Amino acid sequence: MYRSHTCGELRASHIDTEVTLSGWVQKSRDKGFIVWVDLRDRYGITQLVFDEERTPKAMMEKAQNLGREFVIQVTGTVIERASKNPNIPTGDVEILVSKMDILNESVLPPFTIEDKTDGGEDIRMKYRYLDIRRNPVKNSLIFRHKVTQEVRNYLSNDGFIEVETPYLIKSTPEGARDFVVPSRMNEGEFYALPQSPQTFKQLLMVGGMDKYFQIVKCFRDEDLRADRQPEFTQIDCEMAFVEQEDILNAFEGLTRHLLKEVNGVEINEFPRMLYDDAMRLYGNDKPDIRFGMEFGELNDVAQHKDFGVFNSAELVVGIAVPGGNSYTRKEIDKLIDWVKRPQVGALGMVYSRCNDDGSYKSSVDKFYNQDDLAKWAEKTGAKPGDLVCVLSGDKNKVRAQLSALRMELAERLGLRKPNEFAPLWVLDFPLLEWDEETERYHAMHHPFTSPKPGQLELLATNPGEVKANAYDLVLNGNEIGGGSIRIHDKKTQALMFDYLGFTEEEAKEQFGFLMNAFEYGAPPHGGLAFGLDRLVAILGGQETIRDFIAFPKNNSGRDVMIDAPAPLDNKQLEELSLKLNLKS
Repeated sequence: MYRSHTCGELRASHIDTEVTLSGWVQKSRDKGFIVWVDLRDRYGITQLVFDEERTPKAMMEKAQNLGREFVIQVTGTVIERASKNPNIPTGDVEILVSKMDILNESVLPPFTIEDKTDGGEDIRMKYRYLDIRRNPVKNSLIFRHKVTQEVRNYLSNDGFIEVETPYLIKSTPEGARDFVVPSRMNEGEFYALPQSPQTFKQLLMVGGMDKYFQIVKCFRDEDLRADRQPEFTQIDCEMAFVEQEDILNAFEGLTRHLLKEVNGVEINEFPRMLYDDAMRLYGNDKPDIRFGMEFGELNDVAQHKDFGVFNSAELVVGIAVPGGNSYTRKEIDKLIDWVKRPQVGALGMVYSRCNDDGSYKSSVDKFYNQDDLAKWAEKTGAKPGDLVCVLSGDKNKVRAQLSALRMELAERLGLRKPNEFAPLWVLDFPLLEWDEETERYHAMHHPFTSPKPGQLELLATNPGEVKANAYDLVLNGNEIGGGSIRIHDKKTQALMFDYLGFTEEEAKEQFGFLMNAFEYGAPPHGGLAFGLDRLVAILGGQETIRDFIAFPKNNSGRDVMIDAPAPLDNKQLEELSLKLNLKS
């Protein structure tokens, strides 16, 4: 056997026991007459000791020449450590080595395999197999395993059945571009990789499975924003004979379970907020409610005061920054520069200081008196000592800009505490959204989402006002899950395809299989999909998902470790009946 114990297992109770360990050399310290080696495996670190009085000369020389990341096997006796290390579980003991075999040598790693490494992200992604040896990444992957197991156990105990659905499917319009796979046996035809198992889980409900889940890879060929991956993992769930309330209760239960079992946190309240209110109060549909700074709309108290910037704006809106009156003029100027960055896009920012004596001092005192500024403070909930920051412009754009500023300020003020958890349901999304480029409506979620009861008739007269029977679960300002009650009858589904611009032939070509299934008694059904990568990261106190994915891709969608994607050779192209037409 290669080991009798792991490198994180030995304690004082093992003293005088002969053991065999295997692992990687973390580091060594050579004092000439004595050599200490830290041996590491997934479970921890154990110190080895070689000394010239008790270690044969040949083995002593071998120990002195061990390099970082050499793979070795040692046999020896557990002895009490003279200088104990309280920072590691094995810190009371060490191994006096009597036998050592070098199982594999290693070249010098391109970065140090330590918690705080000298390797940048690019180099660590290229050598990801080395990065996984580091505790932060290793522990993140173990944490993901723990969360995944808790999900499986909870859903299985609640009567859900795990069912696998195909990866090679038909290309259907679901919002993003599909990754496509040519079929060698069906010349000129292509599979697509699923953006989600949407139609298959609906078919499982038609098939009577009643409660389905799957922890499944999904694929979207879209332009990548920060911290997104072209392939990601969903906890995909669907239930039959349910209404919205049934689904919200079911997955509140799962979220409570995960927070308790994984984080030791009890959460009782899952507040609910309408989509329209989330946009009005926070400027986005996934607000972080761990802190305040709600928006105050100022049109009625800021316009018609001879200040043209506000008078010409569709929306004037502000937030109160707690304690912000302490900011220097230089610090406020930096905030103004921050909102004017291209990533945010504001043209500028107006501010008003709320002084401790109840007076106000603004950047637009020429146009607004103390009574006006007092109304700004009232609308935004500002108190003495706060700073009111105001943006104006197109309603949708300015809300997004102020939302970005709110999150940036909360980060600077330390209000986004990773060990605090604030879940929130956001309900009643618009069913459709207008696309200026195509000049028609598109489904905000997907074409199988049901409108709210009683709103189907609105599609004919005011489609933009129709609300979807859809819901998102938000945790700490991140969407961790979303879903809807589905359309389950052929007539309504055909009507939805019609309003989305599908001809009858196009709908039949794309989704005929689903429409046919609805002919055979489809039950009312709905579901929700959690984004596992994001969920795990937030439960782990982070918002960056890469360290919770074993082999992630970079912001360009490349796997720099295996150098993918890569060209195909001509023989493969010929077999697939493909011809390249590359842009020069």
